[in-house]
Amino acid sequence: MSVHRDQIDLKQLPHTYDGQVTLAIIGGTGLYDLPNLHPVARLTISTPWGFPSGPITIAKTDSGFPVAFLPRHGQHHDLLPSNVPSRANIAALKKLGVKAIVAFSAVGSLQQEIKPRDFVLPTQIIDRTKGIRPSTFFEKGFVAHAMFGEPFDLKLNKLISDSIPSSGFLEGNGSVLHTKETAKEDLTIICMEGPQFSTRAESKLYRSWGGSVINMSVVPEAQLAREAEIAYQMICMSTDYDSWNESEEPVTVEQVVGNLKANSANACKLASKLIEEFAEKGSEIGNDLKGTMKYSVSTSPHGVKKELLEKMHYLFPGYWQV
Repeated sequence: MSVHRDQIDLKQLPHTYDGQVTLAIIGGTGLYDLPNLHPVARLTISTPWGFPSGPITIAKTDSGFPVAFLPRHGQHHDLLPSNVPSRANIAALKKLGVKAIVAFSAVGSLQQEIKPRDFVLPTQIIDRTKGIRPSTFFEKGFVAHAMFGEPFDLKLNKLISDSIPSSGFLEGNGSVLHTKETAKEDLTIICMEGPQFSTRAESKLYRSWGGSVINMSVVPEAQLAREAEIAYQMICMSTDYDSWNESEEPVTVEQVVGNLKANSANACKLASKLIEEFAEKGSEIGNDLKGTMKYSVSTSPHGVKKELLEKMHYLFPGYWQV
């Protein structure tokens, strides 16, 4: 795919897009755009939960397949992990017709074999956030429970692991992609509140729990995607050994930034490959989630306040009637 972004003023793009966009990429630290695609629209979307982290760029591949891109921390990375408007981000993507989200994130490694600049495809989550991030679209007076035993979409995970060789694809210094198949066990991501990095004692505790990597973003993003009936998978980009490895100096911002720059090119390469694979093979991904929340509500629709029902109709038009 040719690079065209330097020839386009994104602010001059149309502010509407009529087609459905089934795949979205959420960019994390170090991935702020998709330079190898053709931008065709730049959308500012208002949701009942506010505005997303920034404008959503709709871009197309050379074959015409549309993709939505949203930078998690804002265009200029001015949002702390705890301040990311995750409900608005997921709701806006749902409104576009998105069925699958591939989210990138910088992470610290909790295991020796996961080296800085390696990539990881996690399969499980341990939540160590502090309850200050809104983690559900539902609220008092409208109660529902989403299944979360498998926090990442298994079909999307398989598409990615089947499409990307574990070694030889990522460039530089022997970087590899770690998957459940290569590890022969679940790869678990710990989500902490931040913005400070872990103490050494915390880092060792997370290792004892079987943690593979640690970040500050997967919760509540993955939870909200599940509630919105969107298939979700995070791809983790290792930048450091957190602080457990006493043979290494504790992680510094300078170290993280250096590895982020090295990871950025690989993230763009990997995203481009995944978009092509999804366009060819991913049409059914997310279909099995459709309708799952309709029957997960405990509260009688007749007892729900009208304003709450209207908010939920933004995500699920026609699911529940007054």
